[in-house]
Amino acid sequence: MDRLAELNEEAARHGLRVRAVFAPEELDGVPALDSGQPARTLALIGNVGSSLWPAFAASPEHGDGERDALDRWSRRIGTMIAQRLGARALFPFGGPPHHPFQRWAMRGGDLFASPVGLLVHAEYGLWHAFRFALAFAESLGDPLGDPPVRGDERSPCAMCDARSCLHACPVGAFVEGEYRVAQCVEHLVAHPQGPCVTAGCLARHACPVGRAYRYVPAQAQLHMRAFVAKLARRDSS
Repeated sequence: MDRLAELNEEAARHGLRVRAVFAPEELDGVPALDSGQPARTLALIGNVGSSLWPAFAASPEHGDGERDALDRWSRRIGTMIAQRLGARALFPFGGPPHHPFQRWAMRGGDLFASPVGLLVHAEYGLWHAFRFALAFAESLGDPLGDPPVRGDERSPCAMCDARSCLHACPVGAFVEGEYRVAQCVEHLVAHPQGPCVTAGCLARHACPVGRAYRYVPAQAQLHMRAFVAKLARRDSS
């Protein structure tokens, strides 16, 4: 079995997918491997919809009552796969250093900026995420085909005149190119049983793309409550 097939198999065991694979350049800011060698391949691993939820929901992290459960699960799984395959695991949390995951995602995947700041995919819409990246010393070839041809006209948002995502937020936290975090968090804290918390961000739900991949309610609630908790810790520090 080649290295990419192994990686796909390892990721699938945990409800994850190889979302993008590319040969990094200096401007991508990919750190060197533990050996000091430069990375020749970066693979981004993440979920599509709630693909990871059954594995995560059965994990010790989900049941231990401690904070940052999904991040801790991602670190454990990413580190384990990296050790098995001889790669270095990199995470979008826990910095500094803070790795440029959005840059990497747009470099290697068919993703575009959306009016609400999240990256949108033509099939999955806003219902996807990157949990970690794996840096390899060797080339994994061209496993996912040619790099995407960039151009805003290819974005699903370019074909959307309604911009319903900008109008769905009950407190108007989203305007084109701006996310008013304080307004959003104040509303979430004041309405802990409201639909934004129990079902997930209403702006995200308003996007017509990828509705089949919407997160199950339990996953949506976990993300929203973790988001509020992290901001509360940041503000109190």
